[in-house]
Amino acid sequence: MLTVLKEEDRDDKPAARWSPIYYGLRDAIVSHRLAPGTKLPEDELASIYSVSRTVVRAALQALAHDRLARLEPNRGAFVAQPSKIEAREVFEARALIEPKVAALAAKAAVPSDIAQLRAHLEKEHEALHDGRDSDAIMLSARFHVGIAEIAAHSVFTNFVRDLVSHSSLIIALYWKRRDATCEKHAHHALVDAIEAGDSADAAALMNSHLVDLLSGLDLTDKVEKSDSLTHLLRA
Repeated sequence: MLTVLKEEDRDDKPAARWSPIYYGLRDAIVSHRLAPGTKLPEDELASIYSVSRTVVRAALQALAHDRLARLEPNRGAFVAQPSKIEAREVFEARALIEPKVAALAAKAAVPSDIAQLRAHLEKEHEALHDGRDSDAIMLSARFHVGIAEIAAHSVFTNFVRDLVSHSSLIIALYWKRRDATCEKHAHHALVDAIEAGDSADAAALMNSHLVDLLSGLDLTDKVEKSDSLTHLLRA
C-alpha cells in the first residue's frame, strides 16, 4: 500500500506555529535567495517572523530533517552545503539501486498503485506550472519513494528514501534548469512502463532519468555572497 504519496495531504491540517518559518526558509533556499552555507541565526529569524526562538528552533529542526539545513553544536544552523563529490556519489548510488526498484515495481504494481502515481503526477505538474519550485522538488522526491513502496522491498525503500532526501537538497541548491526537478515526460514514461509490467523498460527509463537529472545540476565551484537575512526573506 502506498503511503508516501499521501503525505502532501497533511498541508490541509492546521499548520504548526513554525510552519511559516519553515516554508519561508525552504522557499528561499530552493529559489537560491539563501546560498549554501548561509548562517541562520535564531535571534534574527525570531525578529523577522515575530516569533520566539523556540518556534524558530523547531522550524530549523524540520529543515535539518529534510536535509536543507545542518545544525552544528555551539555554532547554530546553516543552509546545507553538499560537496560536488557528495552530489555525484548520491546519484551514482541511486543509479545502482533505483533501476532495480523500478523493475520490481513493474512486477508488483496493481491498478490502484498506478492510479495513485498518476494523481500524484498531476500535483507535481501543477506545482511546476504555478512556479512552486520547492513543492515540485518535494513532490518529485515522493514520486520516487512511491515507486520503491510499490516494489515492496523494505531495504531498498529505506535506501531510496534516504538517497532521495539527499537528492532533493542537491537539486534545490544546484539545479541549472527548472526541469531538473523531474521532467514531465520522464515520470509519465516510468508510470507507463510500470503499468505495462515491463521490468526491463522501467529499469532503463529510470537509469536514463537519473543520468538526465545529474546533467541538469551545476556542480561547478563558485563563491556566492548573500545579503542580510532580513532583506532576503522580506523581499
